[in-house]
Amino acid sequence: MPLAGHLRELRNRLVKAIGAVIVTTVVAGLFYMPLIDFVIAPLPGCVPLADGGTAGSGRCGVIATNGLLSPVTLALKVSLTAGLIGASPVWLYQLWRFLAPGLHRGEKSYTLAFLATGIPLFLAGAAFAYAVLPTTARVLISFTPHQATNILPVDDFLDLATRMVVVFGVSFELPLLLVMLNLAGVLTARRMASWWRHMVLGITAFAAIATPSGDPLSMLALAGPITALYLAACALSWANDRRRARKNAAGTGLGPDEPSPLPTHHESNHRC
Repeated sequence: MPLAGHLRELRNRLVKAIGAVIVTTVVAGLFYMPLIDFVIAPLPGCVPLADGGTAGSGRCGVIATNGLLSPVTLALKVSLTAGLIGASPVWLYQLWRFLAPGLHRGEKSYTLAFLATGIPLFLAGAAFAYAVLPTTARVLISFTPHQATNILPVDDFLDLATRMVVVFGVSFELPLLLVMLNLAGVLTARRMASWWRHMVLGITAFAAIATPSGDPLSMLALAGPITALYLAACALSWANDRRRARKNAAGTGLGPDEPSPLPTHHESNHRC
């Protein structure tokens, strides 16, 4: 295909992807209130009192929006985020369709397998981030002085929630990246397993930063699933290495653990 054909194909794929995002954003905008209620549900809001005060000052916050335009901006932001997530199967498929003509048959099957595995892993990480948001919010608000009341702008919390969802979703893609490197022949299971001390330490440090809680159980609740996914990647890579070794041995007539013989002096001179 000439360059002009590639550009036309790219334009058509982008139009379809952006159209899907616009449609899902408009649909999400119709359900803005339930969506924003779902997003701010983890926030520990204060209960207003009859005298104008709040119950539980210092351990909760007044959920608020700042300015006249803030609710409109918030509605657009929530709707667009929901639209991007809702249309992800469409724009991911359009991306794959644009790249598929340049791939071999085996590479196409690999990309489909990675998409089929990567999307559920990302969604699992996002769901886990939402599950730990209440604990994260309570820990951060606990630093508020007892004589003060914390004002919680919804925009700030939405930005925090978005960052956590993206970070957790990407971190759950770690095993997929390791398996992909193994399938490409860049990384072996033996090398991957030799990093287990560093990997566990790095995963624990990441969990401590991503869940700033004084409770070690919250940190372990995040570090545990990522470590389990890392071990699962090691197991899959080990099985792939064994399969590759058997295939190579079958092609040379050697056993999986039998080294190939070195060429003799006569064979070397003959090749030269």
